[in-house]
Amino acid sequence: MNQGRIWTVVKPTVGLPLLLGSVTVIALLVHYAVLSHTTWFPKYWNGKTAAIESSVTIG
Repeated sequence: MNQGRIWTVVKPTVGLPLLLGSVTVIALLVHYAVLSHTTWFPKYWNGKTAAIESSVTIG
């Protein structure tokens, strides 16, 4: 393992929950940003598709 000596500095009982917790927080922040800054993503989660919602004007 390339980074095996990190566990001599940080205990695995502390480091692993911090690592997994930080990944979870980052994932939640990304989902929140996508949900709050787009119009199509909340519609997608509610089961609507872009083909049904979009209106095409000809002419």
